[in-house]
Amino acid sequence: MSFNRYKNIIEEGDTVILYINPQAMYAIQAQSVIENRKGEKIENVMQTKYGALKISSLFGKQFGSKVSLSNGWAHVLYPTPELWTQTLPHRTQIIYTPDISLIMFMLELKPGSIVVESGTGSGSLTHAMAFRVKPSGHIYTYDFHEQRADQAQKEFKSHGLSENVTSQCRDVCQNGFSDDVTGKADAVFLDLPHPHLVVPFAIKALKPSGGGRICTFSPCIEQVMRTCQTLLDHGFVQLKTVECLEKEYQVLNRTVTTFTTASRPPPPSSGPQNTTEESSNEKKFLACIPSSNPRGHTGYLTTATYLMDTRLQQQQEVEVEDACEK
Repeated sequence: MSFNRYKNIIEEGDTVILYINPQAMYAIQAQSVIENRKGEKIENVMQTKYGALKISSLFGKQFGSKVSLSNGWAHVLYPTPELWTQTLPHRTQIIYTPDISLIMFMLELKPGSIVVESGTGSGSLTHAMAFRVKPSGHIYTYDFHEQRADQAQKEFKSHGLSENVTSQCRDVCQNGFSDDVTGKADAVFLDLPHPHLVVPFAIKALKPSGGGRICTFSPCIEQVMRTCQTLLDHGFVQLKTVECLEKEYQVLNRTVTTFTTASRPPPPSSGPQNTTEESSNEKKFLACIPSSNPRGHTGYLTTATYLMDTRLQQQQEVEVEDACEK
């Protein structure tokens, strides 16, 4: 299964998104036989709140098809980075699509970009960035937790992204990035408790010609303050910190009861009485209603641009002076 090359027909081993409704989506591995806890081979049957689904029944069906469950139905969708973010197995807290899209925009990613990322976590952002920089770009992603790094590398290979993603286990706060990324990166992304410790290593990874971008994701403003000061101390410019808050509006039918007052003549030979009566009407219309449960704070995104390496700048100045003397 490849996230990069679309296919029509579901085959054994493919990753499939089972879509029941917006609140019920599942990423499943299309395998007809699995092992139970006792190590026995059994038929792969998935249980949902709308009934059971035999996974073998998906083979040969087209992506996008409607499939029957024992007590309902669902659709089988081709996996995309956005759908994977909503259904992936959580090994850590993940970054969701609103922040992901803003991160890739602020890092100015494009096909062919070289990106250094730490930490990998559950691979939500890594999938999206790999899809963005293909076919010639590459993501070098690091995580200090060995099991998470190995599991992420297996997923990248299973999803056909191993050509564009390299996953390594490494504590970048202590040891920096590996030597194979030195001077290669167009952008660096840091999702760490102490991003300010990695800023010097990020400079080493960025291209010395300057213009490289860095972005950090921090849930606490104290982390942002320390990171910004470190970025300034190391020659970064164009610092900006933003917070992505999503406010959803729903288009719904609404009904409002309106009242009108009508006058009527008093009856003959009667004393003082109320000469008005009220009638009610219902008015129906469409309205944009803000969500009653808006999503709150996720994290602060801090971005900056690295100027040309001072050593390279000094070298170019010397070359210009030598050229002028000649």
